[in-house]
Amino acid sequence: MRLDKYLKVSRLIKRRTISNQACDADKILVNGKVARASYAVKIGDKIEICMGRTPLTVKVLSTVELVGKDRAVEMYEVC
Repeated sequence: MRLDKYLKVSRLIKRRTISNQACDADKILVNGKVARASYAVKIGDKIEICMGRTPLTVKVLSTVELVGKDRAVEMYEVC
C-alpha cells in the first residue's frame, strides 16, 4: 500500500492530499529516511510524522486496504 494512502486509511492524517503534501515537504520519515508518497509500506516499518511540536512514531502492524474507523487503531502501534 502506498504511504499516503496508508496514512489516510489508518487515520493518522485526515486527508490523502494532506498526507501527500506532508511527504513532499519531507515531514514523513520511514525507518529513519525521508519517504515519498509512493513508498510501499510494509509490516514492521516505523513511520515518523513530524507535523507539529512533537513527532509521532508508529510501527506498522497491518496494511489492510479497507478498514472502519473503529478498527483503524489496530493498523499501527505507537512507539
